[in-house]
This record gives sequence, structure tokens and C-alpha cells, in this order.
Amino acid sequence: MLQKFLLSCLIFTFIVISCFSQIKNYKNEFGFKSDNDSYLLSGQDRYYTNGLFITFRQAIRNHNHNENRVKKIWEAEVGQYMYNPLTGRILNVKSIDRPFAAYLYAGGRLNWFLKKNEQVLQAALQVGTIGSSAKGKEAQETLHHAIGFYEIKGWEYQVKDEAGVNTSVEYTRLLKRSFNKKIDINLNSYLKAGNTFSAAGVGLVFRTGDINSLFQSVTTNSRISNNLQRDSIPPKELFFFAKPALHYIAYDASIQGGLFRENKGPITFDPKRLVFSQELGLMYAQKRWSLDFSIIFKSKEIKSTAKGHQYGSIQLFYRW
Repeated sequence: MLQKFLLSCLIFTFIVISCFSQIKNYKNEFGFKSDNDSYLLSGQDRYYTNGLFITFRQAIRNHNHNENRVKKIWEAEVGQYMYNPLTGRILNVKSIDRPFAAYLYAGGRLNWFLKKNEQVLQAALQVGTIGSSAKGKEAQETLHHAIGFYEIKGWEYQVKDEAGVNTSVEYTRLLKRSFNKKIDINLNSYLKAGNTFSAAGVGLVFRTGDINSLFQSVTTNSRISNNLQRDSIPPKELFFFAKPALHYIAYDASIQGGLFRENKGPITFDPKRLVFSQELGLMYAQKRWSLDFSIIFKSKEIKSTAKGHQYGSIQLFYRW
């Protein structure tokens, strides 16, 4: 009798431990991404000078027994891109080599994650505005005042207001992973269409370190799940990555002004059609938290005296 009782207790304990050991997935994620050239401590403050993005994600319960589809994640985001010429303090209009511009938006995205070749498909929609309604001047003045930077001057030359609707699709897949699963190479491509940004690009993502599959990784923002049986997220990631890419720019309202406006702004330029970028960084994820720091280098983007530039990017996310 005692043996049966002890055996029952042992079985019950094992079941409880198993259940709790499986409850290590989180279905919600919230955090921010901040881009700024000052993160590189180079003293520059030019071109794409600041970006701030706040994002909420949630894994969708998968009621469809599609063996190839691991999960779906939806997300909502608000953000602002900010641009200025070679400096945010223009004393002579002739020195403007890129328009002052900002883009303020709200949007949503759906992400599908497939087992075969670890494919990731994303579709997004944004509604936003450029021009004074995007509050670039106010945001930059607040930022500079808070950290004791120089006085801003020149936003009266920014591009004119235009509301925008922009869509995008992005496709990622695994190309090759080493036998010890410490190194892999992935394809990443995208297409954007809208009256603010229209572009296409393709690149590679190299990762080395403690890496997860692309449907369970901080690389693709997929460390959340609502399906414990098919998608148990490994607890930790820590890896270096490199992401070279080639971009074709069809239209960029932050450089050219609003697509449908006759008066686009006092100073606009044409974009360089082909732009090369290289991103190098470190990603870390541990249970509830993710942290990412990277450096982005871009070739010349504007048909003016403007040069190529670089900036830093920080991401921090919390899951529950």
C-alpha cells in the first residue's frame, strides 16, 4: 500500500514538474527600438539621425493543424524616423545636403512561421505623415535639450506635409546551418510600396554563437508562442550577426518630398537608386528579456554632396 502511495506521489510530482517545465513560453512581447548616430560616439549628427519605435507583439493561438506552419504572430507599432542634413544646426541654406524631414506613423504586421526551410513571411501596413505634422522639429529639440546638445536650427526648410499609406512584405528563410548548429546563413528580402517609401532589397544574414531556429529566435522576433506542444522555445540565445544587403530605392519622400504634392518643400533631392548597407551586431535573449545592439553602415543615399553614413541601434524587449 505504501509503495503504491509513493509511486502515485512520484507520478503526480513528475506530471507537475513536467507541466511547469513546459510553461516556459510567453505569448506577449513589448519593447522598443532606438536608432541614433550618437551611439557610435563619433560626434556626428546627420542624415538618418534618430528613430524611435514602440512595439507590442502577441502569438496567435493556432487552431489550424497545418503541420508545416509553426505559429503566427501579430504586432502593433508606433514610430518616428527623423532626418536632417550634415548637421541639425544650419546657418547657411546652401549647406543643406539632405532635407530636414520626419515620418510619424502607426501600423500593424502579421508574421507567419513555417517549418520547411524555417521560412518567415511578414506583411505590414502603416498609416503616417511626413512634414511638420510628424513633429520632427519638436522631437529633436526635446532630445537635444535633454542631453545638452547644440541648439537646433533649419527645420523651416523641411519637406511639406503629406499623409501616407505604406505596405511591405518581407521573406526570410534558412539557406545553410553547420553540423554543430552554431553557424548559419539566411536569406532576407523585402518589398515596400506606398507614397512615402517604395523600395526593394535582398541580403544575407550570417549568425554565429548560440542560435535558435528562425521560428524561435530573436532574429525574427519569434521568441513568443501560444502553442506549447509544437513550439517549445529554448531558454537562451547569444550570437554575433552580420547582415549585408543591397537596396533599390524607387521613391523616398524624406528626400524627394510628398509623392502627390506639387509643392514638395523648399529643398529636395533625388535619391541614389542603389544603396548598399552592412549591419553588424550582437543579440542576446534569456527567458523574458531580449537585448540587441548593432551598427549600421550605409553607402551614399542622395544625389547631392551628402556622403555615406552610419548609426547605432538598440532594442530591448520584455515577454510575459
